[in-house]
Amino acid sequence: MTDILSDTPAAKVRSIQIAAALIVAVAGAGTLAGAWYFQLVVGLAPCPLCLEQRVPYYAGVPFAVLAILSAAAGNPKLARVLLAVTGALMATAAALAIYHAGVEWHFWAGPTSCTGSGPAISTGNMLESLQQAPRVVRCDEAPWRLAGISLAGYNAVIATALTLVAFRGAAVR
Repeated sequence: MTDILSDTPAAKVRSIQIAAALIVAVAGAGTLAGAWYFQLVVGLAPCPLCLEQRVPYYAGVPFAVLAILSAAAGNPKLARVLLAVTGALMATAAALAIYHAGVEWHFWAGPTSCTGSGPAISTGNMLESLQQAPRVVRCDEAPWRLAGISLAGYNAVIATALTLVAFRGAAVR
């Protein structure tokens, strides 16, 4: 414990690695909690792209926790590797979020499974066809915006920041 408080180069590396990993772990878990809050409390059903954006966080938060433990145990090389993996996962989350935000703004086409005009309806019994049609949450419509930015847009900003923090922790020597 006294090594963490000292001014040695190893202690400084350890402190930076722990701080970077802690920031990514807490902010990543908070981002997931926010997504679940909007889904379960606010009632915004996630589209397939929304769900895909969560996957890198599900892996990245535990990797960040492992990086904290590795740095605290005095293994900066392992912490560096874990932070680099965490950074790559957060970069993946950022790329997915940027892609999704672009789909919402109609900069490019999204997957056909969640964009377009909706389910085909037969000309027979229209009411029955509508009742049996699966509910598809559209990826190209943002159900919520704050200051003109959708949840995917905010996720792009958060994931990009966490990418930079994780890679900063991985780069310290």
